Amino acid sequence: MTTTSAPDELPGVAIREAAYGKLRASAALWAGTGVLITNRRGQVLLQRVGYRPTRLLPGGAVDQGESPARGAARELEEELGIAATVTSGLAVDWVSPAGRAAHPAMRFPGELLHVFDGGVWDDERIAAVRPAPGEIDGIEFAEPAALPSLMSPGDARRTLSALRARINGAGPVLLEDGIPIAPTVLDRVGVLRTARACHHLPFHPGPVPVGLTVRQSWVWAFAPDGRVLVLLSADTGAPCLPGGTPEPEDGGDLLATAVRECREEATAELGDTHYLGYLSDPSGPCARVRYAAALASLGEAAVDPATGQTYVRVLATPEQALEFFDWGPSESAAQLAAAHRGRVMLGIPEAVHPRPVTEITRPIAW
Repeated sequence: MTTTSAPDELPGVAIREAAYGKLRASAALWAGTGVLITNRRGQVLLQRVGYRPTRLLPGGAVDQGESPARGAARELEEELGIAATVTSGLAVDWVSPAGRAAHPAMRFPGELLHVFDGGVWDDERIAAVRPAPGEIDGIEFAEPAALPSLMSPGDARRTLSALRARINGAGPVLLEDGIPIAPTVLDRVGVLRTARACHHLPFHPGPVPVGLTVRQSWVWAFAPDGRVLVLLSADTGAPCLPGGTPEPEDGGDLLATAVRECREEATAELGDTHYLGYLSDPSGPCARVRYAAALASLGEAAVDPATGQTYVRVLATPEQALEFFDWGPSESAAQLAAAHRGRVMLGIPEAVHPRPVTEITRPIAW
């Protein structure tokens, strides 16, 4: 058998198998795997190892003749004692020789590192972890924003890119030294690079008790396709639902607060609305009310007078929106159920999930 020539030869010149094999071997790369696992709060499982000062995802080198997916499953069993089938990919990263701080004696040629989705582990599965003696010192779950302080720079970039790809739901992404070659809005804004809002507050479907001060009025604002409006800070990547603090001009009307805040923050006009309930915050003590509303239109993005910034406006499924916050597993589930009840009352269909998060860059009316 013959094949096409080496790149520096003229087109059409044949090259025999041995020479072709030698040519390809000279450009050999390492192959590796990592597995992204989160707990129910959205924190990332990291391993502590004795041979590195930084944390690692479960995973390692692919053995000769082994597929990356099989290698990932093998590493999970060897390192954590967990038998699992790995079937879903999140990212493939080209780690360049310059992108990894390897000792010169290693003659690191570059690596293709596959990141697989290990899913969300509950407390029972986490309790079943048995770190490999002498190899894995232990595991911990870290906030996404803490990854750059715990992992090497390349590992942290890769892990955050893979986590955003999981949330975005558009399939695996291609990376170069941990950076997407086709960044999504989540990558461009840097979602999850700053600490998530941690509000583990119980949700109550009834009216706010008399005498309890209301500090915030927020909205699950639904587009006709069942997705909701989320606002992202262009400076920090921090997310929020539209809404805010009652002001004197609202006259004590919490729905008026929500309507005004949506207009100021996102130039969003609301249609039909339904009251969902409130969160009780014992630190105040105070209440934070929630509404569901149909989005009627979005105008040109404008500066929010309260914060002085122009938010990046995205549509995400309610389930995706929850990934941006740390509201607690049970508290998130209660709010999600309430949001869907409101969606049904508004006559809006359930959004297909997952689907890519979409940025709204121009006026739109529904």
